[in-house]
Amino acid sequence: MFDLPALRATLSEKYDLAPSPELAAEMSDVYGRMSRVVPPADWAIHAPYVKAINALKKERNAVILGHNYMTPEIFHGVSDFVGDSLQLAIKATEVEADVIVQCGVHFMAETSKILSPDKTVLMPDMEAGCSLAESITAEGVAEMRRRYPGAPVVSYVNTTAEVKAASDICCTSSNAAQIVAAMDSDTVIMTPDQYLAQNVAKQVPHKNVVWWEGSCIVHEQYTARDLREFREWNPGTRLIAHPECPPDVVAEADFSGSTSGIIKYVTDEKPEKALLITECSMASNIADELPQVEFVGPCNMCPYMKKITLEKVLFALDTMTGQVEVDAAVAEKARLSVQRMIDLSRKLGI
Repeated sequence: MFDLPALRATLSEKYDLAPSPELAAEMSDVYGRMSRVVPPADWAIHAPYVKAINALKKERNAVILGHNYMTPEIFHGVSDFVGDSLQLAIKATEVEADVIVQCGVHFMAETSKILSPDKTVLMPDMEAGCSLAESITAEGVAEMRRRYPGAPVVSYVNTTAEVKAASDICCTSSNAAQIVAAMDSDTVIMTPDQYLAQNVAKQVPHKNVVWWEGSCIVHEQYTARDLREFREWNPGTRLIAHPECPPDVVAEADFSGSTSGIIKYVTDEKPEKALLITECSMASNIADELPQVEFVGPCNMCPYMKKITLEKVLFALDTMTGQVEVDAAVAEKARLSVQRMIDLSRKLGI
């Protein structure tokens, strides 16, 4: 648990972090990327942190990898690279910086460390976990192997290093169907997201897809009835769902895709109104780039993603605390699963 008063006292000794309308005005180019969703008063609060973090990144030779579910001030203000789990996993292998700050959840930081063992990987809040990742262990993978002898295990990247190490290959929501289809087996085990697996099974009917019964606390909350009622109240709105949602929700939507797929769909289609059936910050982070689209309706917030804040990012970079380590033997096996995913994705042109 963070001692926020102590954190703030430490930062205040080195940085002037008082809200500053003047600095906010000076940094209007940065603010322009999020002005539709971040009020000017809030930007005056964020601007000193954004300035301090961006300066400290140069000093530390650090880069920030920001997931699509980060808040706009992190996503647009300090992130050097943004994207979904697959995009960030690949970027972790390409950056030449000495330090990676992972603005996402813990399994993402583990993945960066697995792929870049010689780099320092910082997690701004070690309690930024993932309900989906915590739903399975390596023992759970072994149990699935006993149930389905000889079937390959495709594990979502939303898993711990130990689970990745116990799997044959990883996947993300953007490449899951293609990777399952490419497995040399009639039966394929998918862990840990039961809904992603069920949605993939519909896309690859020639495979017998079996799954572990895990789910994401954000996406499992949506129901098909919610979508039908929203469509009645808001006719003409395009409903766009993430494949971690239950299959009946995906069936009710106009489109389903990964976070990167959702962004591409909205960018290409530019619907007049859109409801993104996923984590709240997705719509916020693309709103300014798509002024012609009105993003409407309810969304569910990930409490783990929202543990990452600007002040925690600044504290991690300033003190170099929150370093993520992975056991070397586990990392070696996990790296094979992640690298197989990256290599196969590139081969398939994903």
